[in-house]
Amino acid sequence: MATPCRLVLLLLSSLLSVAVGATHPAHEFCAAAGRDAGCGGGGDGTRILIKGGTVVNAHRAEEADVYIEGGVVVAIRPNIPVGADNVRVIDATGKYVMPGGIDPHTHLEMEFMGTVTIDDFFSGHAAALAGGTTMHIDFVIPVNGNLTAGLESYKQKAAKSAMDYGFHMAITKWSDEVAREMEVMVKEHGINSFKFFMAYKGSLMVTDDLLLQGLQKCKSLGALAMVHAENGDAVAEGQKWMIDLGITGPEGHALSRPPILEGEATARAIRLAKFINTPLYVVHVMSIDAMEEIAKAKREGQKVIGEPVVSGLVLDDSWLWDPDFTIASKYVMSPPIREAGHGKALQAALSSGILQLVGTDHCTFNSTQKAFGSDDFRKIPNGVNGIEERMHIIWDSMVETGKISVTDYVRVTSAECAKIFNIYPRKGAILEGSDADIIILNPERSFVMGAHTHHSRSNTNVYEGRKGKGMVEVTISRGRVVWEDGVLNITPGSGRYVRMPPYGYVFDGIEKSDAAYRASLRAPVQRGIAAA
Repeated sequence: MATPCRLVLLLLSSLLSVAVGATHPAHEFCAAAGRDAGCGGGGDGTRILIKGGTVVNAHRAEEADVYIEGGVVVAIRPNIPVGADNVRVIDATGKYVMPGGIDPHTHLEMEFMGTVTIDDFFSGHAAALAGGTTMHIDFVIPVNGNLTAGLESYKQKAAKSAMDYGFHMAITKWSDEVAREMEVMVKEHGINSFKFFMAYKGSLMVTDDLLLQGLQKCKSLGALAMVHAENGDAVAEGQKWMIDLGITGPEGHALSRPPILEGEATARAIRLAKFINTPLYVVHVMSIDAMEEIAKAKREGQKVIGEPVVSGLVLDDSWLWDPDFTIASKYVMSPPIREAGHGKALQAALSSGILQLVGTDHCTFNSTQKAFGSDDFRKIPNGVNGIEERMHIIWDSMVETGKISVTDYVRVTSAECAKIFNIYPRKGAILEGSDADIIILNPERSFVMGAHTHHSRSNTNVYEGRKGKGMVEVTISRGRVVWEDGVLNITPGSGRYVRMPPYGYVFDGIEKSDAAYRASLRAPVQRGIAAA
């Protein structure tokens, strides 16, 4: 039976703003259209002064105040006077003031494996904002290979958005028309990245010849090529083997797609990108095998970006062997969560810079949807939650343990993503002129995670019962307080699409290296006509 808070979330996402009270503080919403100081806003809703905190950017941390007006950061310096009666003052003494998180990898309201992910652009944004994420980049899936139709579909889905978002675009087929549409996406719609699935044979998977053409087109447009790296042909064989062995439960999912298949596909994508001489972004790096291929390429000077996700950093695959199908199936995702040891290695790679930023692959299905595969793991919808938990888990597992600094935390949760996708310093920084997407984190407060307190519509959570230290107490989105004291103040339709221009910093030097390559060829060789 749905709880009152879940019914509220459903109502808010489909209707206009309503005043809501819920049974648990984490699910409470202010009147979404409210502008009074008691509902999270402050002053006239446009002027906020954050005083006494430690302001953290990727390049430095400093004791300073932050003044916000009109949705942007106006000033950062110590002892800023209030100066006006209609300024909301927030005391951040003893706390960290940081850029809101940017999640580079989400799937909201995505049609997949015969169903649709349970979180849409409202419930997903509610979860994100409650967890300190103020922007995400979602993947548009084409409609029968048509990019324009796919984009129009996602525009409609995003009409209920409550925070800033951008789009990647998946490429699932190839033709001259697709190549033309890619150019339109970049030049007219602000999409600067395209994803190629090397897995999901028979649905999303692309062949090497399509991937090569896609890499070339991405390079010509200054767009970043992204890959889901698993050998789809071998995975299909592995799945058949498991079924033949009578292994039909969730454990068969992990056994059918071992790390070697992720490593192989990662290596192949890296080599093809090197052949084309274009940057490559590897999504959800889940294994040592894939990470080591990325490390090797980076040592050789290749431009490869590795993105681990929260689940791969802190979970292990033991849950897939749980005798309770509901528990085991909620951990099914692709590539799979790996056995113990991979997560620690990925954390080390993140702290050393081999892996550069953290996503979630937030792709949620409830227990009823997961049960579609109760007698065949191949039918279990792949995906886990994370958009609400990411910022807290990375702080607790990486900062609290001394693996990364507070400035590194900003780098891996927002700044690097903003730089890669060419929206820095508008996003991913607290600098004069930056969007006022800001969180206030109390390093002394603790948290407990679970389905009863999260804002996702899913009735399960892969981090159920996880405890940690470091709590986001305030989230500010475009200069408005949207999360404070366990209360959300958000409106469906208030989100904003963020265009991302091509030719980010990862393309620096590509033209010069192309020129150097051509100069090294010593060809064509001028030869005389051979004698008869």
